[in-house]
Amino acid sequence: MGKFTKGGKKEVPAVSTASLPDIVFMLIFFFMITTTMRQADPLVRTAVPYASQVEKLERKSLVSYIFVGPPSNARLGTETRIQLNDSFAEISDIPNFIFSEREARDEVDRKFLTTSIKADRSVRMGIITDIKQELREVGAFKISYSAIKEIATEQ
Repeated sequence: MGKFTKGGKKEVPAVSTASLPDIVFMLIFFFMITTTMRQADPLVRTAVPYASQVEKLERKSLVSYIFVGPPSNARLGTETRIQLNDSFAEISDIPNFIFSEREARDEVDRKFLTTSIKADRSVRMGIITDIKQELREVGAFKISYSAIKEIATEQ
């Protein structure tokens, strides 16, 4: 007959950390792939309007954004402001913005540069018309408007 022995306490083996670097690199790659870098911090509130027909922009690297809306910080006022890159601007600053955006792109891609106006739905059309007029004067004829596709409601 066998004899069972209780030969003292068995030691618990140490947790293997050999796979820890693999897990860390896998998480780093996951966040690098899924994260998009924001080009400009929003200083204005832009709840874009709804549209019945929406087309997705291709080659977003060739898009320059003009943000229009009330400041997101109430201390800066409630009137509609224009944001170019990371600062507030006036309509007269738009030509310099367009020229600098063109200079930042390759010469081959400059003719494909699109200016996207991302405006809040409460913005009056007058300021949008003024922006369009400035863009027309500097030869930026390719303009798009940011919008959300309207969800069809059945009645």
